[in-house]
Amino acid sequence: MQILLVEDDASLAAGLKSALDREGFSANHVSSGREALTAAKTDRPDIIVLDLGLPDMDGLDVLAQLQKLDEPIPVLVLTARDSLDDKIIGLDRGADDYLAKPFDMQELAARLRVFERRLSTANTSTISIGDVELDTSAHSVIVSGAAVEFPRREYMLLKTLMESAGKVLTREALENRLYSWGEEVSSNALEVHIHHLRKKLPGNMIKTVRGIGYTVARP
Repeated sequence: MQILLVEDDASLAAGLKSALDREGFSANHVSSGREALTAAKTDRPDIIVLDLGLPDMDGLDVLAQLQKLDEPIPVLVLTARDSLDDKIIGLDRGADDYLAKPFDMQELAARLRVFERRLSTANTSTISIGDVELDTSAHSVIVSGAAVEFPRREYMLLKTLMESAGKVLTREALENRLYSWGEEVSSNALEVHIHHLRKKLPGNMIKTVRGIGYTVARP
């Protein structure tokens, strides 16, 4: 799942981005409301994590603008405004969830996984396809009854494919899930990750749809 993090505190944003990467998400960061609106329109994320105290405009105004998009983007508000009235206003303005600072990273990750399940074909944190079982909360993969270790990007790629079982995902869509803005991506990086995955998974689990991308069969 690709996340757009809207946070003007540079040190907090850097820490959050690193933590989200470790949790298996792809996170991009902007520090102002106008940057957030531009990114939402030009490089649509799966979800926006939005601070309300931005330097150029109030986060509630950003929420209002996001609601005008042809296809609204889920928004999790992450803010120091923690009164009940603030939460009600944020939810009424279009936020899908509201988490007050300070917060626990595990709780944020759990809430994001809920959004992830809404966007995918999975309805629990455990996804089973054939002899492969992936637990998104424990970051574990069982293949034919045995635990198998996957590097972070291979795990993210497998999770994306299994969550979207039955759908064909394009090369661009998969790269967006694996890499943040500004990261250097070699021309064959995705193919290399797919090759390594196939060596660890049952034969023919990941299918190539020539000229389009990759897919795994719906369980």
